[in-house]
Amino acid sequence: MKTIIRNATIVNEGRKFAGSVVIEDEFIQQVIEGDDSSQFYDLEIDATGLYLFPGVIDDHVHFRQPGLTHKADIASESRTAAAGGVTSYMDMPNTIPPTTSLEFLEEKFQLGAANSRVNYSFYFGATNDNVDIIPRLDPHRVPGVKVFMGSSTGNMLVDREESLRRIFETSPLLLMAHCEDTGIIEANIRAFKKRYKGQNDFPVRYHSRIRNVEACYKSSSLAVQLAKETGARLHIAHISTAKELELFEAKPIEEKQITAEAVIAHLMFSTEDYDTMETRIKCNPSIKTPEDRAALREALNNGLIDVVATDHAPHLESEKKGGALKAASGMPMIQFSLVSMLEMSDLDVLPIERIPTLMAHNPAKLFRIEKRGFIRPGYYADLTLVDPHGNWQVKEGRYYTKCGWTPMDERTFRWRVRRTIVNGITAYSDGIVVDGVRGNELRFHA
Repeated sequence: MKTIIRNATIVNEGRKFAGSVVIEDEFIQQVIEGDDSSQFYDLEIDATGLYLFPGVIDDHVHFRQPGLTHKADIASESRTAAAGGVTSYMDMPNTIPPTTSLEFLEEKFQLGAANSRVNYSFYFGATNDNVDIIPRLDPHRVPGVKVFMGSSTGNMLVDREESLRRIFETSPLLLMAHCEDTGIIEANIRAFKKRYKGQNDFPVRYHSRIRNVEACYKSSSLAVQLAKETGARLHIAHISTAKELELFEAKPIEEKQITAEAVIAHLMFSTEDYDTMETRIKCNPSIKTPEDRAALREALNNGLIDVVATDHAPHLESEKKGGALKAASGMPMIQFSLVSMLEMSDLDVLPIERIPTLMAHNPAKLFRIEKRGFIRPGYYADLTLVDPHGNWQVKEGRYYTKCGWTPMDERTFRWRVRRTIVNGITAYSDGIVVDGVRGNELRFHA
């Protein structure tokens, strides 16, 4: 089948230009500056007034399957991804059971093949006791090894120094690290309990003082030190503080051994939002100060931040009740990542041409994804069309996450995803997720 997307404003590889894209079956056949009306096409999509981006690659999601499907699952959250212009994702291992064995990893891939509406892959989770399995992972199928160097991750916390060093020394894959120092967090909790005479919870605004800058920086700096000593490829997830940015270099991603990810929550919210948003914006690492947020936004432009993701983490609203200790940490964000970044572009936080670099090109380069992340001939046709004048209020529109809420409920966006194409097939169009569409398993260059 041959398709043409006509008259789009194409944003790709640092450029913005008027053009058309020809798709044949799964692949992009041609990128045309201007239009070409001389050929016959099975399907013509008029993109007049719309922007065409490469489909977003989200390297950090929690789709909750298996074991936590009361709040989300692969089918529901991949629908949500498609509605947000996300065409590929990489899912985290802290499910029930956790993805910490080859058997459980294979079961995840089978779930993805059966249920995912967009392209997928799954991290392997490191523990203190499974280090010997890591060298046996298939680098063509597995994007990386997730290392939890912080609390609230159950039995997946890697807290033995010898295990941590062996993981860094022996992993053939990129290591993706959650960095918060457990000792500092626990000491802060004890101090708050002493101050508040044994209370078992505190207002959520104190979350950022419990999971503070010191906790993040101490753990991140340890991870960077280990990577430099061992030569491991390290990607630090959800950087939330200005101080941590000191650990990274501003240079092209191809030249980096150590890279940094920012997530939408830390780019959109600050501690000033706790009074109105309360636990809806509680996440780990915690939301930080306006000054930290400003530094992260600046780092989107100067090369210190390499990738923007979501850390999409659905919980039921009932699980978000409580305060700094008891409310669940995490929020559903994948449907709003691209439009949030476009809104930031409107505010002159970053040029629109930078958005595909952070959300498609760099993830594809970092994880060495085969034939995705760019609008190029010969690449898979993973694309999204976005309306710059969509003007929609989220709670009046449709959203698809199984948990049934989002911290964006009261927000009005100017930008709106109109169509998402996955492997040359429309997976989402104007409020409708197309039944029967399935994504492909991502493949990686070793």
